[in-house]
Amino acid sequence: MSRRQARERALQVLFQVDMGGADPREAFAQMDEEFGKMAGSEDFAGKLVYGVLENLAFIDRVIAAVSKDWSLNRMANVDRNIMRLALYEVFFCDNIPNNVSVNEAVEVGKIFGGDDSGKFINGILGKVIENIDEYSPEKVKT
Repeated sequence: MSRRQARERALQVLFQVDMGGADPREAFAQMDEEFGKMAGSEDFAGKLVYGVLENLAFIDRVIAAVSKDWSLNRMANVDRNIMRLALYEVFFCDNIPNNVSVNEAVEVGKIFGGDDSGKFINGILGKVIENIDEYSPEKVKT
């Protein structure tokens, strides 16, 4: 399984957790049952999901700070969770270049989101990357 597929699986799990309050382990098991077990990148998908959940308050504060006119609740659920994944990678995965995280988020947004998801996601993430020091975990308190 590629990292893109792992990101897609992580998005699907986060969506279930976000929308239905699913337990992440159960959501992963359900995805495995429905779509087959992941081969190769299951650790990466798990790292993304659990990393987002552990840092959710910080990540959501960053999104809220950048998207001044859009509350988190107004955002499309898919877009919000794609941005959460990307921001987790940006702030907590030093081995992934920021431009890769943003590009992957935009592409996943085009697949799973609405017509304007790619542009919206790119706009929000681009603002964070442009001013990344302003949004560091040390400055954005949870």
